[in-house]
Amino acid sequence: MMGFGGLLGLVVLVLDVYALVKIFQSSAGTGNKVLWIVLVLLFPVLGFLFWFLMGPKG
Repeated sequence: MMGFGGLLGLVVLVLDVYALVKIFQSSAGTGNKVLWIVLVLLFPVLGFLFWFLMGPKG
């Protein structure tokens, strides 16, 4: 059975995939998109939080 750590990892994965999709769909410039994608991929939890709070909107 999957423990709490596995469930938490799954939640982080889902949130990161959501962030990546939203980054690709945003109207931000290519450089900004690449920066956010690298940040989210290298630091899954902190990258998602930074993107959620300060990332490109719209």
